[in-house]
Amino acid sequence: MKAVLYYRGTLTSCNYDCPYCPFGKTRDSAATLAKDREGVERFVQWAGDQGKSGHRLSIFFNPYGEGLTHRWYKDAITTLAGMEHVDKVAIQTNLSARLDFTAGLDPAKVAFWATYHPGQVEEERFLAQCMKLYNSGIPFSVGSVGVRSAFPAITSLRTSLPEDVYLWINAYKDRPDYYTAEDLAYLRGLDPHFEINATDYESLGKFCSAGSTVFYVQGAGLVKRCYKDRGVIGNLYRDGLEVLSAKRACRMNVCDCYIGYIHMPHLELQEIYGSGLLERIPYGDMNL
Repeated sequence: MKAVLYYRGTLTSCNYDCPYCPFGKTRDSAATLAKDREGVERFVQWAGDQGKSGHRLSIFFNPYGEGLTHRWYKDAITTLAGMEHVDKVAIQTNLSARLDFTAGLDPAKVAFWATYHPGQVEEERFLAQCMKLYNSGIPFSVGSVGVRSAFPAITSLRTSLPEDVYLWINAYKDRPDYYTAEDLAYLRGLDPHFEINATDYESLGKFCSAGSTVFYVQGAGLVKRCYKDRGVIGNLYRDGLEVLSAKRACRMNVCDCYIGYIHMPHLELQEIYGSGLLERIPYGDMNL
C-alpha cells in the first residue's frame, strides 16, 4: 500500500505565544515530553518495519507545538529519510530551531512546511533560516495566518524571499466576514492560491482518501479518519494499514483545513500541488 500518515504526539507546547494560537500558552511537563519522545520513537520503529510488508510511506509531522526544538523530531526525520520505502518526510515548523541536522539529508525525500509568525521572530532571522534550506536544496513552503496586523510583515517577507519559494496565507476564519473586498484582492496578490484555503468545502457524505490511504495518527497509535472527526478507526500498532484501510465518506458538514481537504479527490488539488501536496508547494514553485 502507498500511504500518507500524519503524526501528532502528546506535545502541546511552543516556544512562541501567538495570540491566535492556543498552544503557545502551555508548557509541557517533563513527563509529557518523555511520553511524546516515546511515541515518536515507537512510530519511527513501526515505520521502519513497514518495508518488509511492501508498504511505501509519506509522513508528515504536525505536532500541537514546535517539534524541532526537541532532538527526537530531528532524529525521526533523519532516520525516516534514510529508509528506502519512505518516499517523503515533512514537518510543520516555525524554523526557530537550529537546522544543522539537515546537512546530508536527501532533498528528494525531505521537505518543510515553515510558518512565519510576525511579532514572534524578526524577519531577518526567519529569512536566514529559510535561506539555509534554500541553499541546501531542501524544498519548503512558507506560510502565515492572514490577520490584518500581519499584512505589512507578510508583504515584506514575500519581497525578501526568492521568487520560486511559495508563500501561502491561511485565511483567518475565526470571525465571519473578516475580510473586505480590498483585503481579498491584496491576499490573492500575495498568494495566487489563497482562494483554495479561504473556502470551506461541503464534505458530508463525500468520499475522501482519509481513512483509505491517508491516516491521522495520534501518539499512542490511535488512528482517526481525520483529525476533525473524533471517531477512532483503530490502532496503528495493533491493526496495521491493511485492516485500517477502507473507503469512508466524510462525517463532517464542511472541511476547512488544508491537511484535510487536499485529500478530497473531487477537488483535484493534486493537479495544482502535484508531488508537493504534502508540504504545500504547488507546481512551478518547487524550490530545488
